[in-house]
Amino acid sequence: MLSQAPKLFEEIPQRDQAHSNNLLFEYSRNHLNQKVLNLFSEIHRSNGFIDGSTLSCVLKACSCLSNQNFGKQVHCYCIKTRHEVNVSVGTSLIDMYMKTNGVYDGKRVFDEMPERNVVSWTSLLTGYTQNGLSNHAWELFVQMQMEGIKPNYFTFATVLAASSGNMVEKGLQIYCQVIKLGFETNTFVCNSLVNMFSKSGLVEYARIMFESMENRNAVSWNGMIAGFVQNGHDLEALELFYRMRIAGIELTQMIFATVIKLCSNLKQLSFARQLHCRVLKSAFDSDCNIRTALMVAYNKCCEMDDAYSLFTTLYGFRNVVSWTAMITGYLQNGGKEQAASLFCQMSREGGGIKPNEFTFSSVINACAAPMAAVEQGKQCHGISIKAGYHNALCVSSALVTMYAKRGSAESAHEVFKRQRDRDLISWNSMITCFAQHGYGKKALEIFKEMQALEMKMDGITFIGVICACTHAGLVEEGRSYFDSMVKDYQIKPTMEHYACMVDLYSRAGKLKEAMDLINEMPFPAGATVWRTLLGACRVHLNVELGKLAGEKLISLEPQDSSAYVLLSNIYSAAGKWDERAKVRKLMDARNVKKEAGYSWIEVKSKTHSFKACDRSHPLTDRIYAKIEELRGKLKDCGHHPDTSFVLHDIEEDRKEAILFQHSERLAIAFGLIVTPPGTPLQIVKNLRVCGDCHTVIKLLSLLEKRDIVVRDSNRFHHFKNGSCSCGDYW
Repeated sequence: MLSQAPKLFEEIPQRDQAHSNNLLFEYSRNHLNQKVLNLFSEIHRSNGFIDGSTLSCVLKACSCLSNQNFGKQVHCYCIKTRHEVNVSVGTSLIDMYMKTNGVYDGKRVFDEMPERNVVSWTSLLTGYTQNGLSNHAWELFVQMQMEGIKPNYFTFATVLAASSGNMVEKGLQIYCQVIKLGFETNTFVCNSLVNMFSKSGLVEYARIMFESMENRNAVSWNGMIAGFVQNGHDLEALELFYRMRIAGIELTQMIFATVIKLCSNLKQLSFARQLHCRVLKSAFDSDCNIRTALMVAYNKCCEMDDAYSLFTTLYGFRNVVSWTAMITGYLQNGGKEQAASLFCQMSREGGGIKPNEFTFSSVINACAAPMAAVEQGKQCHGISIKAGYHNALCVSSALVTMYAKRGSAESAHEVFKRQRDRDLISWNSMITCFAQHGYGKKALEIFKEMQALEMKMDGITFIGVICACTHAGLVEEGRSYFDSMVKDYQIKPTMEHYACMVDLYSRAGKLKEAMDLINEMPFPAGATVWRTLLGACRVHLNVELGKLAGEKLISLEPQDSSAYVLLSNIYSAAGKWDERAKVRKLMDARNVKKEAGYSWIEVKSKTHSFKACDRSHPLTDRIYAKIEELRGKLKDCGHHPDTSFVLHDIEEDRKEAILFQHSERLAIAFGLIVTPPGTPLQIVKNLRVCGDCHTVIKLLSLLEKRDIVVRDSNRFHHFKNGSCSCGDYW
């Protein structure tokens, strides 16, 4: 009957002061916050009775609506009527300011309170935590105890929430106090501990805490599922979700949001549709945030029709997040025209909603995807400048990443140099950009600049630095940076760091050192490590070590086609055709399909895709005529095809013909036909470019006087005047 109470009060023909205040409280209990404010205004105009409870109720409504302006008017009334000395009202004022981005005003209210209790202290502590001011929260917690205020379980839960990441050690100190005061079994405290461990990357500790809890609520389950999702343990998150359903836990708004995010990561369309059905049957069907999250899940599953159908149901309720999600989804799935149309529609009929810095950041990040158009990213950059958002940190960092991934290290560096503010992501992006584009020394210069500014480093920084050394052939320097990471920066090496070091040694032909490092690793080598070593064994034709690496990789990832292909290629190059046949037979028996090699080129915002020996393009005849023309030019300048890269037991003439029909050569031939002389060409290939194609493209850049950028599965190659940015070291 609670939901009927406001209606009953409203039907009273002549309400007295008591009725009006009771109606206001009923509005609050039913989350009708705007009605709370409207009724308060009516009571105030009629000089009705207003006490501390009324004011606290109204301030709570201001918090929920993020209406600081109305809250300030209430604050003025409190000062005028001396209600601000009331502890409950003062605490409500702190809460209102903290939840409406008024941290300074909230602290001032706290400082001016003549009397403070544990709730007042905890309210300010909560505000600091919610606004990301973890250090302030910790200092306040210490000050609180020094003044003799005894924390309660909610205080501990709040300060633990502020103790994740680099403050986790302080969180562990607080945990000792929790045990001492007997709050270690309190559900609120345990929930905060699960979140603290999860956000600090200590997901196993979070799991142990969760499993040891005597009483779990929906927040407990959501916290652990979210912890798994945040740390990349999606399958464990899915398993826990099913356990939660068996336990009979009702799906809350937060659980829906977390599990839909999990669905996006897994890209499981059937799961997305099951969740959608549950949402339709729940009380959250009309929730804009839940529907937007479902849109993102459909985007990730490449189901753009379903995503757009959801988007249309939000008409009249769309916010900047839902518009951004839909535009980004189209860009990520190759719908360039739809994305552009929707972006214009947002500005035209978005109901006053305009793209903000997060819209531009998301759209620019989407433009970095291989299927997005290069020109689309440049246009978004231009629009962001006109809108005045290009200097926002999230936008400028996205621009650095976008230009880096789309083959323009120079543009990325220009944006980086013009950034007013830089965070660690900006620095890491620039180092990684130069490393992947073959400018190892420039990457190390950026790193040294970071050192000079005493910037805080993380594991990603050193992955970029070691990769830069790898692509530049700086073996000793790479080893030195790895050692420095551990000794000077106290960063514990991960599997990815070891994979980078194995790559560093392997590319330099130091396969023994690579194998020694694998044997010295503190944990078993993962698939990335063995795949790196296997690729190097193909380049350096080490059959024995290649066999070991291949077998290890196949045992770890039996459905990964690259393991079988790389191993069979090693046997082919060594002339061990029987061994190659065994690998292919095993591949067939396990129904593992080889990934087809594709190359694509963008011309006038349209993407043209090619595979080896492809004859499906409308300009096929002209493309193959161009291939023969280029073949003649290459022969005249002394090029002899390296047929060792054709891994078939066939005649040499056929091998040469196959080489000249590799997908990247077809894409280049097409580009030469349809673009004016001197126009740079940019090719993307999903596999590693072969050695003979690398040599041919170098020569073509000289013969055709073209700059050619090729992005393969490993890195970027910038071909110009007969040379490559990789220095033939890739």
